[in-house]
Amino acid sequence: MAQDENKEYEERVVTINRCSKVLKGGRKFSFSALVVTGNHKGSVGVGFGKANEVADAIRKASNAAKLNLFKVPLHGQTIPHDIIQKHGGAKVLMKPASPGTGLIAGGAMRALLELAGVRDVLAKSMGSNNAFNVVTATKKALGNIQSRDSILRKRGLK
Repeated sequence: MAQDENKEYEERVVTINRCSKVLKGGRKFSFSALVVTGNHKGSVGVGFGKANEVADAIRKASNAAKLNLFKVPLHGQTIPHDIIQKHGGAKVLMKPASPGTGLIAGGAMRALLELAGVRDVLAKSMGSNNAFNVVTATKKALGNIQSRDSILRKRGLK
């Protein structure tokens, strides 16, 4: 059954970084990978992995992303309300959009929003364009979004 659940999740490699260390025998390279996984139905996860080979780094990041899945409250095919979130030097702004607008977002934000199942949103990444910080800020923003029902429940209304 675990095999069937993993098939519905799509993975996307957002970025791969190479780091080099100079040793007596020459340069030694290591790699880090940032992977986003999601089912296009409101469930998405982010993973980061490091290894001496690219394939191993991607595998580690993919496993981490599957372990860190979280739910995104959607209102139709968009988000319920505006949100601004910061992480490090990155700042992201997301606004709900009317049906048919499409996903207007760049780079690292786009991968996360697509795999979360958001189809209509206006998003802007400001400040740093470091993919790790942008994805983390977007993840925080999606985690802080509250659905209409949860807000009404807090207010004691139907």
